Amino acid sequence: MTLAAPWWTLIGATLVMCLVFEVQRRTRNAGWVDVAWSYLMGASAVWYAISGDGAFVPRLLVALMAAGWGLRLGTHLAIRVGHEPEDGRYKAMRQAWNGHQGKFFGFFLFQAAATALFSLPYYAVAQNPVDGVGVTTVIAIVVFLGSVGMESLADAQLARFRGDPANRGKVCDVGLWRYSRHPNYFFEWLHWFAYVLLAIGSPVWYLTLVGPVLMLCTLLWVTGIPFVEAQSLRSRGDAYREYQRTTSMFVPWPRKP
Repeated sequence: MTLAAPWWTLIGATLVMCLVFEVQRRTRNAGWVDVAWSYLMGASAVWYAISGDGAFVPRLLVALMAAGWGLRLGTHLAIRVGHEPEDGRYKAMRQAWNGHQGKFFGFFLFQAAATALFSLPYYAVAQNPVDGVGVTTVIAIVVFLGSVGMESLADAQLARFRGDPANRGKVCDVGLWRYSRHPNYFFEWLHWFAYVLLAIGSPVWYLTLVGPVLMLCTLLWVTGIPFVEAQSLRSRGDAYREYQRTTSMFVPWPRKP
């Protein structure tokens, strides 16, 4: 497999995002871009595993891990997008852009490019010639299962909290959300280190660093936490400000008194 593989990922993701953009235009719900991105990430891992030149075990594991992660996240988001109004982040974008569809189209194309970029760790693992299950492979599996399991738990706790009419307008501070304002984001970031471990021995192992580094930057400063917290402040006001004062933003940590 040559570096042409990520380019094919970019082409495929671009075509899919063009279709999803049309879905957004018809439904007036840009949240479908997140669903598409999650499924595309899982599909890209399977593509790299099939076309890769590495050993069987790392290719099998990256396909199972990333496809499982993408399927879980994409399905979770699809259920939410299909049953709830458009996410506040995208509502704010729609208002700021005055509903300009050209800008939304550019945003969707950007997400296609992000798919190709974020999938580079999968490509690196699929190039790993080291076969068998060693210590680092076991650690990678533990990191993956632990982080994805905790991310799923955080998502379930938030969904259960939001599903209770008595909690309407309140801040979710139960379970993992008592120790971090964004525990789902933290464990999402943590799971990318599993691919770093799986790529040890790959000639392009350094590409796996794109995952944790780029995801951390995205969550902390781009489309993750800043947008979510701005929306939470608009909808929950002083209650969320107090939550910000007492609760760690990212890493789960005991609350301040």
